[in-house]
Amino acid sequence: MLILLAGIFVLHIIGIVTLLVTTIDNAWWMMDNVSTDVWGRWIKVNGIWNYTDLPTTHPYPQEYLQAVQASSVLACIFSIISILVFLAQLFTLTKGKRFTLSGIFQLLAALSIMIAASIYTDRFHLNESNGWYGHCFILAWISFSITVISSIIYFVLRKKTA
Repeated sequence: MLILLAGIFVLHIIGIVTLLVTTIDNAWWMMDNVSTDVWGRWIKVNGIWNYTDLPTTHPYPQEYLQAVQASSVLACIFSIISILVFLAQLFTLTKGKRFTLSGIFQLLAALSIMIAASIYTDRFHLNESNGWYGHCFILAWISFSITVISSIIYFVLRKKTA
């Protein structure tokens, strides 16, 4: 059981790291000389990357952009709360009641990052054919998978008696 708990802890840490990289790093949409994330745009001019704000017009509607930003940040917060609750429940609650709250927070983190990635997919860069999704966009979907898996494991661990 100790190895299982250590494994879920490591999986959870991996999920937190991927969520933080997804939210912070600047590669949701890439072009040859442009790198865009949910916070700004980096443009390469004369071999130097320069930070600019995202346009507030058609390619980046503000209400959808703010929804993606908020969902990404919420996913990080929920996942961090989940691991803190996991550690607290591990030592305070009896078997059978332990990991329900951790699983709920982890499921909320998974839903939040899924919402962020889904809105980004549906609303941004629809008519752009000369770019590609960057590693942060891919990490968003990977972190969604990791958080869903760890949430399911928390719900299964809740029933363990050994």
